[in-house]
Amino acid sequence: MPQPRTIDLLLAQYSASHLHPTNEVIHFICVPVIVFTLLGLVWAIHPLAAIAVTLAALGYYFTLSRPFAVGMLLMAAVMLAVLAALPQQAVLPLSLAVFVLAWIGQFIGHKIEGKKPSFFEDLRFLLIGPLFVLGFLYRRYKLAY
Repeated sequence: MPQPRTIDLLLAQYSASHLHPTNEVIHFICVPVIVFTLLGLVWAIHPLAAIAVTLAALGYYFTLSRPFAVGMLLMAAVMLAVLAALPQQAVLPLSLAVFVLAWIGQFIGHKIEGKKPSFFEDLRFLLIGPLFVLGFLYRRYKLAY
């Protein structure tokens, strides 16, 4: 019998604390916003730093799933393009404010769920959250991951 893939195990573990429909909706909104604003915070330090962080995350995603890595590459490319189009002086205050609001949303979702965030147990789940959202889209459009 074949062993489950690491990505399948991580998504199953992550999903276990994201079963309440309201928490799921909050995550589907807040997780991409957090990724964008995190990239914005790093972009404010230096655009090349944001690209380096993106490449490091993509390297990890490629070890888990090539289709997920490609999806994250597309998402990150759009986010980096938006950051490049924003006035540089607006990136830091906008990213910081929205980052905090999105995390408040996440914690409200977990309060509703009645379970603590997965990353409290394993920091890898900070990188799995975006794949949880992307996985929903992949399943909806019947794409393999």
